[in-house]
Amino acid sequence: MKRFVALFCTLVLAASLFTSCGTRESGTEGDEDKTVLKVAVLESAYGKTMWEDVAAAYEADHPDVRIELTAEKNLEDVIGSKMKSGDYPDVVHLATGREAGLTETMIRENSLADISDILDKKVFGEDVSVGEKLIDGFTDTAATNPYDDDKMYMAPMFYGPCGLFYNAGLFAEKNWTVPTTWDEMWELGQKAEEEGIALFTYPTTGYFDSLMYALLCETGGVDFYNDCMRYEEGIWDKEEAREALDIVARLASYTEPTTVANANNDNYLKNQQLILDNKALFMPNGTWVVGEMVDAPKADGFEWGFMSLPAMESGKDRYSFTYFEQIWVPENAKHKEEAKDFIAYLYSDKAVQIFAESGAIQPVQGVSEILEGDNKLFYSIYDTGAKAVLGGFAATDPVEGVSMTDTLFGTINSIVSGDKTVDEWQAAIKSASDSLRGALK
Repeated sequence: MKRFVALFCTLVLAASLFTSCGTRESGTEGDEDKTVLKVAVLESAYGKTMWEDVAAAYEADHPDVRIELTAEKNLEDVIGSKMKSGDYPDVVHLATGREAGLTETMIRENSLADISDILDKKVFGEDVSVGEKLIDGFTDTAATNPYDDDKMYMAPMFYGPCGLFYNAGLFAEKNWTVPTTWDEMWELGQKAEEEGIALFTYPTTGYFDSLMYALLCETGGVDFYNDCMRYEEGIWDKEEAREALDIVARLASYTEPTTVANANNDNYLKNQQLILDNKALFMPNGTWVVGEMVDAPKADGFEWGFMSLPAMESGKDRYSFTYFEQIWVPENAKHKEEAKDFIAYLYSDKAVQIFAESGAIQPVQGVSEILEGDNKLFYSIYDTGAKAVLGGFAATDPVEGVSMTDTLFGTINSIVSGDKTVDEWQAAIKSASDSLRGALK
């Protein structure tokens, strides 16, 4: 008997450990009549508790569904092998851009389900559709519509806006007005220069991705930007492209002199410190900069300020690039309709609040109203008129010696130092774009 009891306890303990290691199953009496929805999510810096809480909330609101939640830091390893054997999750929260590239593989293999009708679904408990609740611009990009067929295969989830950061305290002290157009920006540059302050700096040239993407939308519009991202023939010959490059070159002429020397992974914090020391006014960055510089010394009265790019002229659109994560449904999922219902639920006020408490912010209208402190400032950027820019360059097969990001962004140090001209820069960009167009996946 003792041996039987010991064996029984061992089996119970093993079962407990198994269900606690990344997978949540709420199996109870009567579950055999419920739809079991398999939800696989990346356990990122936000943690997995928020997902457990949302799953519990969904089950409470949908008693006919049981969520089988898998939350893992190495999600690709956990679900990849299962999918190869035909065991697919119904919902997957896993963004593009990760080293394992599982989401990119699903895209290349046409293995994502069309989830466009999620946008027409009513948000649970609210008199608004998902499409109406989402911030404009988040559902019509290469990051959500990877096949360029006007269909959404990946829905936007947690995001972080990018823009120009500055010391709002300095502007108040000097009684300066934050520029809303590029002409006002250049006027401010002259005014600041007279007081020994540079208009601009940047951590490294890599940070120009967010600035350039937003700038291309301002000079040519969203369709023009998307054509740039897809290496459209002749796109970099257009006037709108040259206008964007000329603006960056003019910013280069206002850049703080030590910037280039420190624009590397070892010293980029020194460039960010220029804003805190009132040696430069603006820098492109993302919301994470506040955490990076939290312990750094700051000028008296320092207060973070944040804005989208200035408009080309008064009344024209202003843009802010945003990084965001994606959630999707495998084409071979067993419960695709139920999966889409679950994703629609993730934009409900109830779910948004749960995620926000862990710092995971979703691109829904008015989200800034539930935030506090710096986050309230940062995430209100789309509530105050700025339009979102999303996505990036389309994936290609490797082309030896060619990197669009190196050519477009990495060259900027040479523009600032005067080692290259804008004509040379433009020619190199055109060459890289032409080379990559033929290698599109």
